[in-house]
Amino acid sequence: MTPPVQPPQPLALYGPDFATDPQSHYRRLREHGPLAPVRLAPGIEALLVTDYQAAVDLLRDTHTFTKDPRAWQATVPDDSPVLPMLGYRPTALFSDGDVHARYRDAINDSLALIEPHVLRAEVARVAQMLIGEFAATGSGDLIAQYARRLPVHVFVTWFGVSPGDSERIVNGIAGMFNSAEDAATAYADLVEVVTDLVADRRARPRRDLTSYLLAHPANLDNDETVRQITLIMSAGHDPTTNLIGNALLHMLTDARYAGSLHGGAMTAHEAINEVLWQDPPLANFAAHYPRHDTEFHGVRLRTGQLLLVSYAAANTQSVPDLSNPGVRSGASAHLAWSAGPHRCPAKQPALLIAMTAIEQLTSQLCDAELDIPVNGLKWRPGPFHRALVRLPVRFTPVDMTAETDRHDAAEGASDGPSAVSIGP
Repeated sequence: MTPPVQPPQPLALYGPDFATDPQSHYRRLREHGPLAPVRLAPGIEALLVTDYQAAVDLLRDTHTFTKDPRAWQATVPDDSPVLPMLGYRPTALFSDGDVHARYRDAINDSLALIEPHVLRAEVARVAQMLIGEFAATGSGDLIAQYARRLPVHVFVTWFGVSPGDSERIVNGIAGMFNSAEDAATAYADLVEVVTDLVADRRARPRRDLTSYLLAHPANLDNDETVRQITLIMSAGHDPTTNLIGNALLHMLTDARYAGSLHGGAMTAHEAINEVLWQDPPLANFAAHYPRHDTEFHGVRLRTGQLLLVSYAAANTQSVPDLSNPGVRSGASAHLAWSAGPHRCPAKQPALLIAMTAIEQLTSQLCDAELDIPVNGLKWRPGPFHRALVRLPVRFTPVDMTAETDRHDAAEGASDGPSAVSIGP
């Protein structure tokens, strides 16, 4: 008698093994079909969608699946390290239908206030400032000293956050994505910073996105406003940091870039696009839950069961032929920005930030090269992101004092606008 087929054991998506080589894990998962069991943290299991078409179908199917995690969450310990990423909050990410539309309208209308040319100028200003802090030394860590710090400066400007709270924002978001034991504490500190900000702007509005969200016709209450801001920050900061870092690593190590940031034929735009295909900064996310028992791509699903989309696995299943631009097999677009009604609303600002950040760095540190062997680089553990711990480089020292002085003088003379343009 043939023994029954045993279901595969869930594959852990946390710890150093997965962080070091996620693609080998994805290859193993694909052997089990379009959906495979994974473990996100001790005791927390999910089905990971690794097939491109199945991922697209899931992201677009609002009839069969809901984004509301509360039924699933009731089965999860309150102290689970994945809850800061997956636990319910009143935001666009965890809602459907009219509620989702209300939150999404407030977010879209707010982000529409960010004028691209003003944002580019603001990012360039911050980039010059950050590069100037280490350019004269001939070495630096492009994650800690640049990629991680640049987006938070933009958020401080957008939302009117006190500069003294910027480090708390960075640590809170990073703690969420790491999904380690301190994840809940990190998220709570992020919420505390934004709660104080929202209370202040409710009493004393200013020309920033926080004040605009409070005044938006969606009539968000204070908690709803806090949650939309923390969503925008968390969805914007860590993935943008990782996109900048991963693209810079790609440019430093791919032969087509001639071994340097400036001397190769490939551009920052091409590096970013290749990273979004091959190594997306948000690797596994887009939680969905069946509204009822059902079958999806040949797999039986229970009501409320957690499904995640692996953007990284789905993309590399049908990766474009990068040696022959424009030629690829399979579907027509990568999923790094997601798809369907919950696709990323900040695609253009995020691309502009990353592109400008890389262009500014490559124009100043044009002979930068890795300061350690590539196999010595470490990746941050966690099931959701693809994130370098450090990106150490060396380069010819550059004195940027004169350039900074010229920029400061021009800025003082023009009294230029902030990164947000809000009408009367």
